[in-house]
Amino acid sequence: MFNLAIDSKLRGCDLVSLHVRDVTHGNQVLHRAMVLQRKTQRPVQFELTEPTRAAVAAWIEKAQLRSDQCLFPSRLAGSPHVSTRQYARIVHEWVEAVGLDSSAYGTHSMRRTKATLIYKRTKNLRAVQLLLGHTKLESTVRYLGIEVPRWPLEIPPPVAGSKSPTRLGGDRSTRIVTRNVRDVQVGCGK
Repeated sequence: MFNLAIDSKLRGCDLVSLHVRDVTHGNQVLHRAMVLQRKTQRPVQFELTEPTRAAVAAWIEKAQLRSDQCLFPSRLAGSPHVSTRQYARIVHEWVEAVGLDSSAYGTHSMRRTKATLIYKRTKNLRAVQLLLGHTKLESTVRYLGIEVPRWPLEIPPPVAGSKSPTRLGGDRSTRIVTRNVRDVQVGCGK
């Protein structure tokens, strides 16, 4: 769960409700997965690093999960998956286990960790925006807690007689994101 939380950058509600089929194809754990975010109802794609794929595969085998089951099933009969509250308890236990103050970290720390590392390495706000599934670049700036001058966030109007600026979108954005974050990994235990 820890590895997947870091790699996916998903909100807690989206992480706990993942199904096995969301991250696998047959018996193989996917290198890249896409899920629909509950908050925004927009799809978001994420890569799973080798340590995460190994951890997820081991978990699926140990828990003997089928593709139609939740990846993190609840022990309670009335609930299909672990609750967000239980996930928060698990995160606090992880934090305390490594000797940190658990009041300073929560489930959202898991979402923010890799996004922050990617931004620090690439300085590419657009890449982080796409990875987090934010609709506005300004939201990503606030989320990362960084200060940037206004000019990078605005596209200037076209000069008379020139072509309008190219808008990032579609395949070009995907290529830019992939190129900028391909080697960014977080060293995580299983």
